[in-house]
Amino acid sequence: MQFVAVALAGAAGALLRWQIGTAVSSRSFPWSTLSINLVGSFVLAFLLAGPASNRWSDTTTLAISVGLIGSFTTFSTFGYETVTLVRDQRIAIAAMYVLVSFVGGIGLAGVGYLLGRSISG
Repeated sequence: MQFVAVALAGAAGALLRWQIGTAVSSRSFPWSTLSINLVGSFVLAFLLAGPASNRWSDTTTLAISVGLIGSFTTFSTFGYETVTLVRDQRIAIAAMYVLVSFVGGIGLAGVGYLLGRSISG
């Protein structure tokens, strides 16, 4: 059952990422990947520290965290886009992208964790 739940949630996360990427597509800066990864960092930490910590079944937690959020966020695309920015000699933009991705992702995960803990009791 967990296999099916993770697979279905993974399909949903991948489709959601694709739809956002299509809607936000930008050639000058990878806005969709940045926003997806930042939102995903916040949501995963919030859910794991909050509802998943004591109210969700193991299957639901796996489906949402590994399936949905895992397929929604994308480190590989972040890596490729960073290399592309460097290849195109947009070093300052690449550095900003990396900095905002890491600092923002970790910061938002921290905020998500704190908010999740506050609602979980």
